[in-house]
Amino acid sequence: MTQRTEHSREQAKNIIKIQYWTPLAARHKLGAWEILDAGYSERHRAYHTWEHVVGLLDRLAEFSELSTRTDIIALSTLWHDVVYRTENCDGTPRQDYENVRDSAELFRQYTLLNQPDADAVYDLIMATAGHVLATAKKQHYAGFSGDFDLFLDLDLSSLAAPWEEFIADFARIRFEFSSVPEIIFCSRQIQILENFAREDVRLYRRAETSGKWRDAARANLKRCVGDLNKRIVELSAAQG
Repeated sequence: MTQRTEHSREQAKNIIKIQYWTPLAARHKLGAWEILDAGYSERHRAYHTWEHVVGLLDRLAEFSELSTRTDIIALSTLWHDVVYRTENCDGTPRQDYENVRDSAELFRQYTLLNQPDADAVYDLIMATAGHVLATAKKQHYAGFSGDFDLFLDLDLSSLAAPWEEFIADFARIRFEFSSVPEIIFCSRQIQILENFAREDVRLYRRAETSGKWRDAARANLKRCVGDLNKRIVELSAAQG
């Protein structure tokens, strides 16, 4: 990790702690911040870091007028990637669902929210395991389904980033999967990205976010899939 990266992460953490965590701290048991910091500061992470979280929280602030309970979405954002590992202790691949489930359970351990609010945060976190297929099965409060859709849109907002930022994020994700051979990584990513890019997939759920991000995201996804297919051809030819 470069000194610049460490500085950037430290800046992101400080912004979150002062601007976003302080109003929510009393809703947690002692030690919650330390658990969050330990998770998002792990050295094997490159994309799922404090920088990712602060980006989502900043976009939440931008679209806050669309939310019913901004606090619930902010809490879900803080906890949704606190557990993130790409392989198990024995070296076998770790499914993303396991990270999401463990993040949600860790939130449960440290929250002091009442049961309906805690259930709402839990369900938002768990929805990130399915994204485009996820549905709000219970209305924990009036307006929950709208917050559910907004939270998932925010989590996919990076797909619509300018191309240079998009491929930089992709490189960070590749770093997190550095133990996976490149041809396998590329093949898996094609499957994920093609699923998001399908014409019948409602990538963004809210009209406001879809209008802002959909076209850029689809262009990025199409371009990235094309580049990955070319890279697989190159790697296959090299293997001969």
